[in-house]
Amino acid sequence: MKWYRARIGGHTLSTHITLRQIEYFISVADTGQISRSSSLCNVSQSSMTIALQKLEESVGVELLLRHAKGVRLSEAGERFLRHVQQASRSIEDAVSAAQEEPVEISGRVRVGMTDTISAYLLPSLITTLNQRFSDLVIEVVERSREEIEEALVKGTLELGLLLVSNVTPADDLAFEVVLRSPRRLWTAPDHPLQAAERVTLEDVAKERFLLLDMDGHIATVNRYWRHYGLAPQVHMQSRSIEAVRSLVAVNHGVTILSDLVYRPWSLEGRRISRRDINADLPTMDIGAVWREGNSLTPQAQAFRHLLRSWKPLSKL
Repeated sequence: MKWYRARIGGHTLSTHITLRQIEYFISVADTGQISRSSSLCNVSQSSMTIALQKLEESVGVELLLRHAKGVRLSEAGERFLRHVQQASRSIEDAVSAAQEEPVEISGRVRVGMTDTISAYLLPSLITTLNQRFSDLVIEVVERSREEIEEALVKGTLELGLLLVSNVTPADDLAFEVVLRSPRRLWTAPDHPLQAAERVTLEDVAKERFLLLDMDGHIATVNRYWRHYGLAPQVHMQSRSIEAVRSLVAVNHGVTILSDLVYRPWSLEGRRISRRDINADLPTMDIGAVWREGNSLTPQAQAFRHLLRSWKPLSKL
């Protein structure tokens, strides 16, 4: 695929970059190791190495810096990554838009969400809704979890989107899990654990741990650490996800959070890397919640059906 033609020094340079090369580059930027990325992408290490070399030749600058334990992004690679991630998401949106045929259902549905969920899921949700149901309007009501559950019981809200893994909804509410988000280790890109062959909770227990305190998260953290007979060395506890993200990026500590809230950059523009942990960590589950025995309107039923096929994490 030819992506663009650039003019440099009075000469026109044809640049051929494939989607496969972009996929490999984004994966290596995330893992820091070609061997791990080749396994994740189901391709041989030699094929990935050749593809990345051709990518650098096409771009005309060095994107990856090799070292004994893997690779890291050059300054040019950091700038390139920002743009290709956006391009990759745009292509996925374009494919989804082409495949989706809007269904003729109109009206309005009121959905309650906590600010945690709306911050990370609402843009993707609105885009998907417009593609699938062009005449259906979602009215988002941001409230605390307790207020949303009370409104569902009273019938002033038809549906809610809530975390159902940290705290189970009230007894008179029914729910259906619509999204399971894996939890992984977050570190600065050059942290030694990124280069380790495998990482266990025992390894993480030796590090300064940054603990996020929001939406029942601490209770879940305590459960899975106790399950392994371990405890993290909590260096700082914060209710701000951006504070935790920034501290991880400057190598002030590590954390374990879900893919749902992962972003590869801190507010200061520093990189954050993630990797799997060799442990059975619970997923972060989002559920559609409604009053037990309540007959949903056609609009609410359509919205609930949409949630079953919605895949926002595929863009992370």
